[in-house]
Amino acid sequence: MELDILRHSCSHIMAQAVKELWPEAKLGIGPSIEDGFYYDFDKKEPFADADLEKIEEKMRQIIAKDEKFTREELTKQKALDLFKKLKEDYKIDLISNIADEKVSVYKTGENFIDLCRGPHIASTREIKAFKLLSIAGAYWHGIETNPMLQRVYGTCFNTQKELDEYLKNIEEAKLRDHRKLGPGLELFDIYHEQAGAGLVFFHPKGAVLRKIIEDYEKEEHLKRGYQMVITPHIMEAQLWKTSGHYDYYRENMYVLQIDGKEVVLKPMNCPGHILIYKSKTRSYKDLPIRYFELGTVYRYEKAGVLHGLLRVRGFTQDDAHIFCLPQQLDAEIKGVIDFVFDTMKVFGFNEVGIELSTRPEKSIGSDQDWEQATQALENALKEKGLKYEVNVGDGAFYGPKIDIKLKDALKRTWQCATIQCDFALPKRFNLSYIDAEGKEQQPIMLHRVVLGSIERFMGALVEHYKGDFPLWLAPVQAIVIPIKEPVNGYAEKIRQQLNAQMIRAEIDLRNETLDKKIRNAELSKIPYVLVVGEREEKAGTVSVRKRQAGNQGVLALEAVIENIKKQIADRK
Repeated sequence: MELDILRHSCSHIMAQAVKELWPEAKLGIGPSIEDGFYYDFDKKEPFADADLEKIEEKMRQIIAKDEKFTREELTKQKALDLFKKLKEDYKIDLISNIADEKVSVYKTGENFIDLCRGPHIASTREIKAFKLLSIAGAYWHGIETNPMLQRVYGTCFNTQKELDEYLKNIEEAKLRDHRKLGPGLELFDIYHEQAGAGLVFFHPKGAVLRKIIEDYEKEEHLKRGYQMVITPHIMEAQLWKTSGHYDYYRENMYVLQIDGKEVVLKPMNCPGHILIYKSKTRSYKDLPIRYFELGTVYRYEKAGVLHGLLRVRGFTQDDAHIFCLPQQLDAEIKGVIDFVFDTMKVFGFNEVGIELSTRPEKSIGSDQDWEQATQALENALKEKGLKYEVNVGDGAFYGPKIDIKLKDALKRTWQCATIQCDFALPKRFNLSYIDAEGKEQQPIMLHRVVLGSIERFMGALVEHYKGDFPLWLAPVQAIVIPIKEPVNGYAEKIRQQLNAQMIRAEIDLRNETLDKKIRNAELSKIPYVLVVGEREEKAGTVSVRKRQAGNQGVLALEAVIENIKKQIADRK
């Protein structure tokens, strides 16, 4: 059985159970989603966690009755009359906004009826394994001025074994939640009352982790023929009107008034890179030109969708824009794909999912340009033998895109890399190059990120590794612990030698027991613990403990340093 149909049917059974338990509750919507389903309810009293068990028990009773899903088509007016009689205000709202003259409803049991396009399973008995998971709030239609409904989340699988595995992963995911691990490991804070929501504060250890990622990015981009640029954070509104962002992205932009002019905190880096391209005449011999920027952007996200590092209002993209000739397009797209796969492997992500997103309803550019751009992206995927899904209508307003989503240790997907093919912005900004015959031609523009948002990628890293980073990424790679105060000086010399060899090391001089200091290093997930006492000082050695491998014995300091340096260089 297809999971989407199974889960959507299960959401209907949940709604029926809620109506039987609380007849006064009004129904919202109940779709299937990636990992399950939800249903929105307008109920006077809030649901409690204990209510989930009551709903589950009622659902089991409905399932046991083997009730059939019966579809019926009604005229729009008859459907309105029906749901007015049932006092289902939200269904009336949905029907009023349906353009078709007929709508479909589904019935189960004696009294339950719901507005739905379907399809559904034949009978409630086909539901074999389900679980209600959580309760949340959700504005009707996602608009903050609308009523707040109660959203009940659940999931459903074909077998109990699949459900048990999923529930186990949920518990593991809680232990990996970057919103808890990040502050606990002193990497970052995501909210400060005095600063506002959706803004990230990186603490020293988090700033070190970010620097490692950014240094890798800069090095790799320079190796691959990119040129680094930096663009302003504030630019006049007219630039964003020319680009189309003002018309198509205005609700997500911060627009300010400065010196009587309208200016924008940049939500994208592309217009700035375009202005650099336009700064002088370009020849076909200059192309491709690849501009790269670790560009911080600002987007107004509603408070309800902010989520840790994954959805914030200020973030940095590893953004690049490639200006190329038509005959260079295929090679450039493939080059970006290779760059993405190489980078994911370095950071320990070995599985990805790929989507090709096509033209959305709100867009700019001609049909011919969209067809050519989409074909270029699809051909590159096919020629590289990569499996992908088509995500209809989810492209950027200026062009289609390839999204490469990495999969973490729990097989969850994270949106990171994007490649967008754009014929529209070069036209809007009158970009050109001089061809071999001395004529002006229009270049093709690729927008691309490899990691995407640095913040989101760091959130994915934390959860993938459960905060237990490989040595080369660990903010603190070694900690030196003196057994007694008389050897503090020796411990400090070791820390200095480690730092001099670019090994990130700290020292623990607290007046605590050795066991407590080692335990603290374990909780801080530090890869190497170097314990020193009088015997080690006399011999110029250290007692080495390696995380998850335990005691490594007493070794010469020089040998320890060389071993750590080799592992860092190998990115292990």
